[in-house]
This record gives sequence, C-alpha cells and structure tokens, in this order.
Amino acid sequence: MTGEAATPNQATMQIELINTGSELMLGRVLNTHQQWLCRKLADRGHVVSRQIAVPDSGPEIQEAVRDSLSRSDLVITTGGLGPTSDDLTRTLIAQLLGKSLREDPAVLQHIQAYFESRRRPMPESTRVQAQVPQGAVVLPNPNGTAPGLAMEIRPNPFRPGGGASWVVMLPGPPRELRPMFEASVAPLLERVFPAPKRFVCRTLRSSGIGESVLEERLAAGLQPLLAQGLEVGYCARPGQVDVRFVARGDAAEELVRQACVLVRQRLGEHLYAEEDEEMEFALVRELTRRKETLALAESCTGGLLAHRVTNVPGASAVLMAGFVTYSNAAKQTLLGVRSDTLAHHGAVSEEVAREMAEGARERAGTTYALAITGIAGPTGGSAEKPVGTVHLALSTPRGTSAVLRLNPFDRETFKMVTTQQAMEMLWRELSRHGS
Repeated sequence: MTGEAATPNQATMQIELINTGSELMLGRVLNTHQQWLCRKLADRGHVVSRQIAVPDSGPEIQEAVRDSLSRSDLVITTGGLGPTSDDLTRTLIAQLLGKSLREDPAVLQHIQAYFESRRRPMPESTRVQAQVPQGAVVLPNPNGTAPGLAMEIRPNPFRPGGGASWVVMLPGPPRELRPMFEASVAPLLERVFPAPKRFVCRTLRSSGIGESVLEERLAAGLQPLLAQGLEVGYCARPGQVDVRFVARGDAAEELVRQACVLVRQRLGEHLYAEEDEEMEFALVRELTRRKETLALAESCTGGLLAHRVTNVPGASAVLMAGFVTYSNAAKQTLLGVRSDTLAHHGAVSEEVAREMAEGARERAGTTYALAITGIAGPTGGSAEKPVGTVHLALSTPRGTSAVLRLNPFDRETFKMVTTQQAMEMLWRELSRHGS
C-alpha cells in the first residue's frame, strides 16, 4: 500500500460503514457486520461516525459511497464482491472513481486452486472475482474466493478541499470478512490511521436491577469522573443492563478503572461479568472453580435454561442433569412432585417449584438445582395467575428458596427473561456464599 500515510486528528476523523445487500433490506438476513466491525474499530480507538445499509442496486450503492467519501477518511463496504449478478460493489465503486478493472493473475490462481482443492469444477462466473480496480490492493481471502480490496483515493474528488480517503471493500460472509479484517484491515489501520489518543472502552454487565434504578445508584458517584471526560452509556436488554464506559487520552485507563470500582461497590451482587460474557458463562466458570454442580428442572421454558448452560464449553463439569417436565405426570414421575401439592396449589405455584428443585437436586446428586414453572402464554392465564406468571426455586445445601416473577412478554422473550432470572438467582446465592 503506497502513498503518504494519512493521520487525521482523532476528534475529526470520520469512518463510515456501508452494508450492501437487498436481503438486509427485506429482513431475511440479520446484519451482524455493523456490530462486529464497529466493536473491532472501537477497540482500536476508531469510533464509526455513521453506518447504513443499502440494497444491491447501482444507484443506491454509488450514491452511498459518494456521500460517505464527501466527508470521511475511511469508508468500509461489506458485501457485493461475489460472482453472481447482484454482486455489484466492486464494479460500481470502480466506475464511481473512474478506475478501470483488470484481471489479477494471482487472484485467479487462488480461485482455481480453491475449487481444485474441493474437487469441484470452477464456474466461469467466478472468474469475475479476479477483477481488481486500478490501484487497488488485494486483501487475501483464505476462506473463500472473493478477495477484499483497499484503495487510497488521493485526491478525493468528492471531499471539499480534496485530501485523501480510503475505501475498503470486504466480502459479505462473516466467515470470510472477520478473518480478513483481522489479518489485513487491522494492520492497514495501524499504519495509515494510528490512534493519536489512548482509547479505553469497558462494559460491565448487571442482572436483576432496572435501568432507571441502576442509573440512580451510579449517577452522583460518576459525576466527578464525567467532568474529567469519562463517557457513560446504559443498554437495557431482557433481564440485564449493561453499563459502558469510554475515555480518551492519557488518563483514560484511570478514569475507567475508577468508574468500574464505583460500579462494583454500588451494584454488588447484581454485577456478574465484564465485556460480552453472558450469565451462563459466568456461572459455569464460578461453579467449576468451586467444584460444585448443578441440576435443572424446567417446565414453561422447555429446556432453554439447559440449552444456554450447555452452550458454554466445559459445562459438562458442572451440569449433571436437566429435566424438562412439561406435564404434571412428568413432574411427579421424574422429580417426585407430590400429587396433593399439584391438586391444592396447581402446577404454577411456589410449592411445586420448590418440590421440583428439591427433586432435581436429590435425583441428580448436585450441589444446586434450579426449577422453573409458569405460564408463557398467550393463553392459559387467569385473574389469579395471569399470563407471564412464573415461580423460580433454588435448592441448595442451605435450604430452598423461591421467588415469584411476572414476565408478560411474548413466548420467546418470556423464556429468555425467565432463564436469565433463574441464573441470576443462583449467581446471587454464589455471591453471598463465596468459597
């Protein structure tokens, strides 16, 4: 990559992300690129100024790129580099910039080798992926056939005053885009756009406390740090609230450290993890450290709690058994819930939840057992037990406890929130009885 390195001031540096794909506009595919790329860029001190998605059509793609280049130091596009008729990004950007396309022999050889290694004939249409705009640098793609491309636009005809900008084109499939970013784009950023200021971003995760209450607990204590340049943000999700701190400059690390100390002091057992760690990962890690075990008894969540726990590598050291007892008969047969308890209190009751937890712990021989029974809806509720009613129970060597929650959401959200509440119940128990 030739040319004089551009080193814009961090305060004025502009980065824009353009995700192309009609499937994004139709809602057929979830756009994970914007979250992943924004996070990777922010971790390097480069915060994205703007990101948009556009369909696979010439006018929209060219207009989006032209608009972004009119104010940005770096424009990243995703998608549209493949071999099909709707993969237009490469050609359209070359046309916009007045660059001719040429077939790159090394790229063509890679495409041919890709198909040969899989003992498949190479479709002639894939040859178009070897077309490289004049002056572009090829970003290798060991996980696919479409290479990425990086181009320095100097001078930039769309930007007032000219100057220089970069355009980076990345393939659409995440399994190709992500390794390419790490291997090729990150080194480019370090050379061309070095972050002039120290940048620190840290997220703390909490559960069992609402966003407004959480902010009230933290606001006054954070005020002196905010006055020194700390930035704070709150992100509420089903069953949890994330607190994000951002700081820049020489004092960034210390400002964020002080903020995290304050959060730990004021949130206590509500705080369970840092960064992207989910509650189930924190629980498996802590139970593994203690050499303690867990059993699960689920009714209305249908095994989602067991699914979340078993998503964690190493969960087999912790989870001994999971019972999905959707019917009353299964609650009796598998967990030993008494028929008179069901008759007098109903399946959705504290008494049944307690017996489910105790039965699971006894049968699996574990340190702890969590139980869930409730009404997911949208039907089945009553004035006494409305839709969303759920009883959670935790059986431990110190006894059994139970809580009542009301989660009046759609079934999927109900299940996610309820499993989060169950795990939070266990997390708070572990926090209170450290070992």
